Amino acid sequence: MKISFLLHNAFGIGGTITTTFNLAQALADRHQVEIVSVLRHRERPDFALDPRVSLRPLVDLRHEKEHPLHLKPARVFPAAEYRYRQYSELTDLRIGEHLARTDADVVIGTRPGLNVHLARQAPEHVVRIGQEHLTLDNHSPRLRTALRRAYRRLDVLTTVTEADAVSYRRKMRLPCVRVEALPNSVPDPVLPAADGTAKVIVAAGRLVPVKRYDLLIEAFAPVAAAHPDWRLRIYGKGAEQARLRRLIEDLGLSDRVFLMGAAAPMEAEWVKGSIGATAADFEPFGMTIVEAMRCGLPVVSTDCPYGPGEIIEDGTDGRLVPVADREAMSAALLELVQDEERRRHMGRRALENARRFGPVPVVEQAERLIDEAMAARGSGREVSAERGRIQHALVSRGFAARDVAYTVASGALRTVRRGKR
Repeated sequence: MKISFLLHNAFGIGGTITTTFNLAQALADRHQVEIVSVLRHRERPDFALDPRVSLRPLVDLRHEKEHPLHLKPARVFPAAEYRYRQYSELTDLRIGEHLARTDADVVIGTRPGLNVHLARQAPEHVVRIGQEHLTLDNHSPRLRTALRRAYRRLDVLTTVTEADAVSYRRKMRLPCVRVEALPNSVPDPVLPAADGTAKVIVAAGRLVPVKRYDLLIEAFAPVAAAHPDWRLRIYGKGAEQARLRRLIEDLGLSDRVFLMGAAAPMEAEWVKGSIGATAADFEPFGMTIVEAMRCGLPVVSTDCPYGPGEIIEDGTDGRLVPVADREAMSAALLELVQDEERRRHMGRRALENARRFGPVPVVEQAERLIDEAMAARGSGREVSAERGRIQHALVSRGFAARDVAYTVASGALRTVRRGKR
């Protein structure tokens, strides 16, 4: 079977890129796998890619950034999608040509705008699987309205958490589409797990406001005061770096808190710590949580929507604290810092419980979904069992009507504002 992933930009850094590379590599054990990157801006990807997985770009920005068609706005890629300004008539053309000529049995889209292309342009014989790496509630009403129209042509839609899958089934009217949670996978560790003795807390991810590294640093201050031999290491890069550095200096933590820059892969850094931490306000899944747990670290995390609560078992393999609660975060960190036996025990449980996010169980679930979708398409049956559920239809229509009304009102307001200029 040939499986093709359609990815925004395989040459960047981000959770969707990481999990796509991970899943593609695991599937390559039994299938022919390719990754098609819509955009390319450098020679090689930041992440190592299994040589069994082919990678090819559709638009090379190093040479085609000023292409006449790339200077015109996209017409297929939805305007309400976050990445819309990076798409163009050129990307529309190249994606459409690629899908029309694909010899893949299965094409997997990896973001809403690409799922729209897949739904509208893939040949009938191709099994169409859309992945959602954010959450339905995170999308604007305007985007949700566009997705309702397009997603009905998908065979399968996967979310990274069961909570979001429930949200899609309830709020979106996709009667012939199977909606299931498929968590992100993390490769099996190659290094010995952390033993819980290092006096280091590790955090990793993009340095952006939603990740709330400022709150984590402030929560660590009482830990550093009570236990001056402990350190906090934060890995990643982003727009918040300068502000976070000033905060560290203002709190007098320059010799306790370190902005380490980006590291890929992170496994060698996780195993140097004893506790993982994240203070995000919003986390669709929580890739770094799984990475830390797979390296034997208990993780202290905010219990934000949607991922952490489906990954961490509070008090067993980590701690969940309320969002934006600095004192609760500090108390949870202190609890593990002060009790080495408990910390090491929770680290062992984290290692054991995170195995469900390894390549084997995730790939087995992915293959089952693919096989069932192919069988249903071949026999002309619907993949989903949702059709005919009257209550579901009424509820989803209510949400759809609300989104349409909001979209119309927003459009009218924009028109009025333009008229006043």
